Amino acid sequence: MTQIKRGDHAMLNERSLTVHQQCDDCPIRHRAVCARCESDELERLEEIKYYRKFEAGQMVIWSGDKMDFVGSVVSGIASLTQTMEDGRTQMVGLLLPSDFVGRPGRDNAAYDIVATTDLVMCCFRKTPFENMMMRTPHIAQRLLEMTLDELDAAREWMLVLGRKTAREKIASLLSIIARRDATLNMRGSDAPIVFDLPLTREAMADYLGLTLETVSRQMSALKKDGVITLEGKRHVTIPDMDRLMQEAGDDADGGMLA
Repeated sequence: MTQIKRGDHAMLNERSLTVHQQCDDCPIRHRAVCARCESDELERLEEIKYYRKFEAGQMVIWSGDKMDFVGSVVSGIASLTQTMEDGRTQMVGLLLPSDFVGRPGRDNAAYDIVATTDLVMCCFRKTPFENMMMRTPHIAQRLLEMTLDELDAAREWMLVLGRKTAREKIASLLSIIARRDATLNMRGSDAPIVFDLPLTREAMADYLGLTLETVSRQMSALKKDGVITLEGKRHVTIPDMDRLMQEAGDDADGGMLA
């Protein structure tokens, strides 16, 4: 992944490409912050929204910078990273399609946000969005639900990082991505789930606190045991979601939100 310096931020913003897309064709429409909006509410959102595209490795925003937008990930994945005073960094979260970016009422970004893959975001100008949220219960209620889901997922991820084995960590991450893909594409989990893994082995190792060698070894072991099928390094098939959840050390529904 390309390394971006803070001084390059303005130049990268200029290089970000504008994307045009209609709400009716949006792949995250049923899960995004606008999921319950009526047609007149969508029309008001249209007036304050714009799409941006970022290349893999490109900085979306630096921690501490003024954030004049909020929005949702439409496609791709971004990472949330915290940098310590001595320069050490830790990936503290992933933004998957339909996840919300930014916090109404907070002026500055809390984390570095970097496009892990090519990324498309549906952005809203922050102040008009905050004003609309106060007048639109559908948006405020949906944002509250998404925030609580994110809190539950963060608590569960503490268990993944703190108590699970390397194999369980890999299975947990695969299950999160697989279920999100199935939900976005409105497919049931009874049939095999097929998706392209959006993270490199290096990014998986960073996020899970493992070495690259451990990630590769555990992915190969899951493939050998028939838990997953791999074509190349990225194309993944989950033949039996229940079995993957068992490998992740989770019960019936897995606990972690898709």
